[in-house]
Amino acid sequence: MKPLMLQGHERAITQIKYNREGDLLFSAAKDSKPNVWWSLNGERLGTFNGHGGVVWCLDVDWQTINLITGGGDSSCRLWDLETGKNIATIKTNSSVRTCNFSFSAYQAAYTTDKAMGHPCEVFIIDTRTIDDSISTQSPILKWEITDSKVTSMVWGTLDETIITGHETGDLIQWDLRTGKKVHSIKEHTHQINDMQLSRDGTMFITASKDQTAKLFDTSSLELLKEYKTERPVNSAALSPILDHVVLGGGQDAMEVTTTSTRQGKFDARFFHLVFEEEFGRVKGHFGPINSLAFHPDGKSYASGGEDGYVRVQSFDQSYFDYTFDYNRD
Repeated sequence: MKPLMLQGHERAITQIKYNREGDLLFSAAKDSKPNVWWSLNGERLGTFNGHGGVVWCLDVDWQTINLITGGGDSSCRLWDLETGKNIATIKTNSSVRTCNFSFSAYQAAYTTDKAMGHPCEVFIIDTRTIDDSISTQSPILKWEITDSKVTSMVWGTLDETIITGHETGDLIQWDLRTGKKVHSIKEHTHQINDMQLSRDGTMFITASKDQTAKLFDTSSLELLKEYKTERPVNSAALSPILDHVVLGGGQDAMEVTTTSTRQGKFDARFFHLVFEEEFGRVKGHFGPINSLAFHPDGKSYASGGEDGYVRVQSFDQSYFDYTFDYNRD
């Protein structure tokens, strides 16, 4: 199948996400204007204008009513998806690196960078009623991270915990009733670039600069599987219907010009979830892949690259027919 090429950003893509139904695809980039697209035909539905710099992260709530974005202009913004209006802007002391709605969308979490004399901080805000008042009200909970910067984050089981991935490769689970650290592990040796939950939320996958992606249990943080490559992994996603994992990455953007696209290894790579073996690659981007997402129906996936393009690739029948040979004895 020929992929849909979504061209609406002038600079590198930082994050892409589908809404729960999968009819909309959201993209954030270094050009200050998050976009929303129809995932079926790649038509751009609109842009969210307001940020004054790079947009590092975005998330959409499960009812597709609101969008949250965080950027390098030291602000976290909430948007009305129907009108595209910026409902609330929360000013922060430094760049907002990660932001996520909880599953119920009653709360949202975002983290800020350690910069300009300010520490890295985690904020939990109440998002049951989203209006101007959010800009001024205090967060439900906030705490400082003294060790290393948070680079990725997901909500844990039943919205009772959040799990943060750090620049040093640490994974930390936090109890939201107390704001205290519950559990901490270090399975990665370098920065964790991306974390994504499985469809049922029982597992999550991490993508790291140490050239691996790893699968963990959400409740216990137990390491379940490891997927090895020979380049930094920027993003990893779990198929909602099959035991498949897709990884994307490549060299740092600075080094890209020194190698051809073939050597640069900018393919999306597919691994078997259980056997940890690679079984397929999809070419296409002219630079590292920065973000990946499976469509909620599992029949296609999207990738956002350093080249500023979002590619939506539908799977051929051969992808679904493919099975691993193994002894059942």
